[in-house]
Amino acid sequence: MQAHDEFDPGESPHGLPQRAAVGGFDADTPEGEEAGPLVRPYVIAQGRDHADAVQLDMISVVIAAKRAEVDEMALEPEQLRILELCRRPLSVAEVSAHLDIPVAVVKVLLSDLLNRGLALARAPYTAKSPVSRDVLQAVLDGIQRL
Repeated sequence: MQAHDEFDPGESPHGLPQRAAVGGFDADTPEGEEAGPLVRPYVIAQGRDHADAVQLDMISVVIAAKRAEVDEMALEPEQLRILELCRRPLSVAEVSAHLDIPVAVVKVLLSDLLNRGLALARAPYTAKSPVSRDVLQAVLDGIQRL
């Protein structure tokens, strides 16, 4: 590390190159293919926001519908990836994390898949959901037998 008065602003105190403050990219990052994922979320969602989307919670569970054929040309690459990920049930938040795309954008993409019948969603279980007395009694009986 250099002395304080010899400090290079392009170098961190640890001797590593610093990242630019805005966007997290080095000032010298090349444009084009090597620039990384610079596609803005509204481009992925084709300018739509979650107001157009089917009501999905972050913990709503989504699974790909079992279909023989999917017209891959009619879907966005992110939607194809969602269908691949959702071969097993995942929450909206998990899909967002796997794709590294904001939840609001994932909701828009999932809405399209749900409307086309390519995916199924289930609302999250809430404590407000009524539980039958029979189920509660069966659980209590099982605990008492232990």
